[in-house]
Amino acid sequence: MKLPDQILSAATGFALVLLSMALLVTVWRIIRGPTLPDRVLGLDMLVAIAIGLIAVVAIRTGFNLYIDIAIALGLVGFLATIAFARFVLARGLSPEKGALEQAAPDAGKGPRSSKAKGTRRKRKGAR
Repeated sequence: MKLPDQILSAATGFALVLLSMALLVTVWRIIRGPTLPDRVLGLDMLVAIAIGLIAVVAIRTGFNLYIDIAIALGLVGFLATIAFARFVLARGLSPEKGALEQAAPDAGKGPRSSKAKGTRRKRKGAR
């Protein structure tokens, strides 16, 4: 085995180890949260790490079809991020239920005034 091949093999092995560790940390971040935008960002990062893993495997094996797969995954990941962003925008940036209860345990309890019930208006452009 020649020196350039050894260097390439060591570099791709090191890259695979680093990307695998990044994948584990990102999955932990997605599971832990604490909010929906954090999870959306984690999923976007997961797609980027998967693209990196596919690219490293393509370099290591010399099979160029993997590059096309990585490009397609990038496109799908971008579209998924846009869809999640629209979902978060439609849902609003309200904190999740557990975080809301920890911040204000008495919030949401108690009678609503009759005046506040009928004053909700539909947002412009809402479906």
